[in-house]
Amino acid sequence: MVPNGFNDGEEQVADQEMRELLIEYMGNGFLENIIALFKTDATLYRFVGDLMGAENIRVRLGATALIEELARDRREELKMSVPGLIMLLGHENPTIRGDAASALGMIKDRSAETALRERLGDEHPGVREAAREALLELTDR
Repeated sequence: MVPNGFNDGEEQVADQEMRELLIEYMGNGFLENIIALFKTDATLYRFVGDLMGAENIRVRLGATALIEELARDRREELKMSVPGLIMLLGHENPTIRGDAASALGMIKDRSAETALRERLGDEHPGVREAAREALLELTDR
């Protein structure tokens, strides 16, 4: 049993339901509601990568706006989203790779530095540029 009372299977189902709910709400334009939700529940930061990697462009744009807003006064909590964003640097879609690099630059977590440096050799010029800019953000604290 895990501490929150869920077993692993139940926790995975709950995570999947939350992921789907956040993507649906973001897709429907409820950005302000999602920002408020994230500000009250830091456990949600682990879903930022799911939002950023969604197929729906509206969800991805909303995720970028969410990160911009949370980076103002919730940067430490936002660092919980870094592992998911780093995973997106390997996504097949270059737009998602570039957006993930930009998001990592906004968060300014040095743990992303190695992964961003690897993207400097990306096949897509936009991704290389986003990685370069993100690395500059990491050093411009």
